[in-house]
Amino acid sequence: MANNLGLSIDRSSPVPLYHQVVQGIEAAIHSGVLEPGSRLDNEIDLAAQLNLSRPTMRKAMDELVRSGLLVRKRGVGTQVVSSQVRRPLELSSLYDDLTNNGKKPTTEVLSFSHIEADDATLAILQLPAGSKVYHFTRLRKVGGKPLALMENWVRDDIASMDEATLSAEGLYSILRRGGVNFRLATQRIGAVTANEYQASMLDAAEGSALVTMERTAVDDTGRHIETGHHVYRADSYSFEMTLVQR
Repeated sequence: MANNLGLSIDRSSPVPLYHQVVQGIEAAIHSGVLEPGSRLDNEIDLAAQLNLSRPTMRKAMDELVRSGLLVRKRGVGTQVVSSQVRRPLELSSLYDDLTNNGKKPTTEVLSFSHIEADDATLAILQLPAGSKVYHFTRLRKVGGKPLALMENWVRDDIASMDEATLSAEGLYSILRRGGVNFRLATQRIGAVTANEYQASMLDAAEGSALVTMERTAVDDTGRHIETGHHVYRADSYSFEMTLVQR
């Protein structure tokens, strides 16, 4: 494995031996030499191949596991984890974020209706009684693999929508074309375990971890434009944020 990956150890380098291993395996993962799901030799064999002590190799592997690049599975061994979609906490859509990062998302519209809003939706979107909204659920995939199950309610006085349009482009792109200039959003991020329906749609095990996001977006005129509840596969998706002391 070491030779296949091109790992080499420079004992004259000031870089600790274990960290040289970490850097080498990281490079192999990021370059695609080690693809998601690839199995690594056990620590004893890797240590022997590189002429390192077992504690040094274990320290390197522990760091790679902590960093989320490798995972240890009982009965399977050590594997490269599936690559994650890391999404910054910004007022943007998942579709736009994926596209801007060079990925090619696809969308399957699971349901679509133009209905009179219920009381909860009227309150969230600050609409008068009797108002109608678009209500739809979508399955977002990347590379053919399910990533997110998304349910949204959108006020209907901005842009017309249908299943074909929602399948072809992102929601925020449609709304921006209708003249919306998004200003802010309230957002709550959490976690749940997948129920039977979510597991079947996301190709995940029932009871596996999912990331949740609830968001209501507001434009620069103060209109509450849309609200949604999304769930994401936790092994393929995470949010990133920068914290600043004020």
